[in-house]
Amino acid sequence: SALTLCQCVSCLQVALGHGARRLHVSAAYRAKANVAMSRYEPASFVNYKKLQTNVDIVQQRLNRPLTLSEKIVYGHLDDPHNQEIDRGRTYLRLRPDRVAMQDATAQMAMLQFISSGLPKVAVPSTIHCDHLIEAQTGGVKDLARAKEVNHEVYNFLASAGAKYGVGFWKPGSGIIHQIILENYAYPGVMLIGTDSHTPNGGGLGAICIGVGGADAVDVMAGIAWELKCPQVIGVKLTGSLSGWTSPKDVILKVAGILTVKGGTGAIVEYHGPGVDSISCTGMATICNMGAEIGATTSVFPYNHRMRTYLQKTGRGEIAALADEFSDILVADKDCQYDQLVEINLDELKPHINGPFTPDLAHPVSDVGKTAKEKGWPLEVKVGLIGSCTNSSYEDMGRAASVAKQALDKGLKCKAQFTVTPGSEQIRATIERDGYSKILEDVGGVVLANACGPCIGQWDRRDVKKGEKNTIVTSYNRNFTARNDANPATHAFVTSPEIVTALAIAGTLNFNPETDFLTAPNGEKFKLKPPTGDELPSRDFDPGQDTYQHPPSDGTGLKVDVNPQSNRLQLLEPFDKWSGNDLEDLRVLIKVKGKCTTDHISAAGPWLKFRGHLDNISNNMLIGAVNSENDAINKIKNHLTGEYGGVPDVARHYKANGVSWVAVGDDNYGEGSSREHAALEPRHLGARAIIVKSFARIHVLCNLMIKCIDLAENVCVENKGKTSLISVHRNQLKEAGSAILPDDTIAIRGLKDFAPGKPLTAVVKHSDGSEETLELNHSFNETQISWFKAGSALNRMKELQ
Repeated sequence: SALTLCQCVSCLQVALGHGARRLHVSAAYRAKANVAMSRYEPASFVNYKKLQTNVDIVQQRLNRPLTLSEKIVYGHLDDPHNQEIDRGRTYLRLRPDRVAMQDATAQMAMLQFISSGLPKVAVPSTIHCDHLIEAQTGGVKDLARAKEVNHEVYNFLASAGAKYGVGFWKPGSGIIHQIILENYAYPGVMLIGTDSHTPNGGGLGAICIGVGGADAVDVMAGIAWELKCPQVIGVKLTGSLSGWTSPKDVILKVAGILTVKGGTGAIVEYHGPGVDSISCTGMATICNMGAEIGATTSVFPYNHRMRTYLQKTGRGEIAALADEFSDILVADKDCQYDQLVEINLDELKPHINGPFTPDLAHPVSDVGKTAKEKGWPLEVKVGLIGSCTNSSYEDMGRAASVAKQALDKGLKCKAQFTVTPGSEQIRATIERDGYSKILEDVGGVVLANACGPCIGQWDRRDVKKGEKNTIVTSYNRNFTARNDANPATHAFVTSPEIVTALAIAGTLNFNPETDFLTAPNGEKFKLKPPTGDELPSRDFDPGQDTYQHPPSDGTGLKVDVNPQSNRLQLLEPFDKWSGNDLEDLRVLIKVKGKCTTDHISAAGPWLKFRGHLDNISNNMLIGAVNSENDAINKIKNHLTGEYGGVPDVARHYKANGVSWVAVGDDNYGEGSSREHAALEPRHLGARAIIVKSFARIHVLCNLMIKCIDLAENVCVENKGKTSLISVHRNQLKEAGSAILPDDTIAIRGLKDFAPGKPLTAVVKHSDGSEETLELNHSFNETQISWFKAGSALNRMKELQ
């Protein structure tokens, strides 16, 4: 099992010097768009000369060809001359170019930045209001309701952005990742974002990494950001996409091959002749869902598709510069990958993944048969297209082409059907070009430009909680209860065009490549493969201007947080380490099976408390299965002998001075960059989390200190090059069974806490017997200093 000592990790970093060459998008485009010029300005700092210089330094040192991701990552090293570089082992100190935060995570990030005492962010940063808008009746009304309900939070974020120099994209602007692609991403940039699907920007040749809010604070504070040197998984694409096969099918296939943890600790780098058959936004779709395989990020090489997209979105000057420096925006010939996957796009078939996990891959042609065998509901209750993964102009056009064929035959959707545009620009453009009308005429409801049902912001009323049903989406995640809080909902992910076809047919048992639909007049007909323009023939219509640029000097501005608020709460520093080992820790819960960040800190209705640590802690681990009784949110309070909810028992322990640990299974923390999944346990009295293994984003980005693998002696992820030190099975009996729900645990060796030196756990069983386990960790010296200070924020203040 891996252990993490609960603390607030928040790296410390130094101000990034903006590039020497500053580019602006054309005045003609801005005038035509009728939008504020300043919304583009922060994205226009491009310094390929510095990137080239750093790459040259590293290449001379390593004396070998570099992958594309290595060029971009190593090109952002703080000290390229002296940085130790060993893929999968060393920690890199990096200088990201910018930060992007969505409104749910931005609350805690900005509260942490305020706690740092710094006057202004050191790198261009933006806040995007996309997570707090609940889908209910339709875009206009839902947006108006969200502005009213979330007024306090939006005001806090807007005022904090103005005071500290952060751009603010108002509610209705669109989904953070689509906004980044349209405005801020460009080939070779390094961007970190407080959302797990930040890798979407890899579709534009960028290294975009999802992190927790504390990591964002570190970069905004101007401190070198730490990242474990990623391994590189190459995905070679040959052939070309055609017919019903879409870019989404590439990542659905890859997820089936690598599984939800196969990309952990690695960057997935796509290459090969098949790349050129994929649009820029299609590449973004593939990179976006790379989060579902645990990858650090994903990236595509610079090509003519990216050039065209940059030009169409008003960044032709950047495209010209990328052409000039194209050698550093593609992989070197004969570069070596740690793992290679090959996919022939000529042979790739449309896929649909699920239910309950995004790596359970099926060809669309097989899913009906499999559903019958497994007892999954065949009727499709709702089809949902859009989300940050699939909401581009091309996506909407291809879905509309399918819908138009049905309308021409007099058919409408049998299932409910929802449409989520990715941004205000996409919404305005598809409305202008007629796509919205087609999708509405076939039965669709156009929702707000926001995350909506994809993240659980869905006021669903057509089925009761616990009612078994099937939905099909073009989203990225389909964890249990993810979309509608109903654990009986069988959610499948696929492309927007397949979603549209299945919503029209009303059943999973429909393959649009071979099966016929019946028109109202009895005519049998087949849907033709979808078509759709990669980009609009006319310029994009930017829609309403929804961007607030921060003033040049915000020092005189004030950010108010009402002490009586139930939505926002200023942070209190965590206690420093006492200097002693941790003794008599109770096992709060031993979690059985999959435990994602949704299980640890549920989203949906809990999003409203993202800025209030105490209130949101009432959702801590309420979705996790207790191994003792297979129940959810029902654990034994060992002080009273009674059973209660997980947060309630944790609060009782804390009130009585009892510290605790949680014990889990494999790939703990899979999913979101939700740092609350780490903050909440610390707030409620946790001292450690002990699991078989951690998902990358939880360990590296959610404030948890990395540690231990108590599993058997076959911990061989990443070809045996894992940072976890394995322990013999005979020492542990069965992996994970050494620790029981009623045990107490001591963690010793903290006075000699050092990189590479294991800690020790003494497990005391209720029968009086004891077991001693070696706990391995991957802390470096800086991280150990955070632990001793109580948090990285505490350490930051110590150093000021």
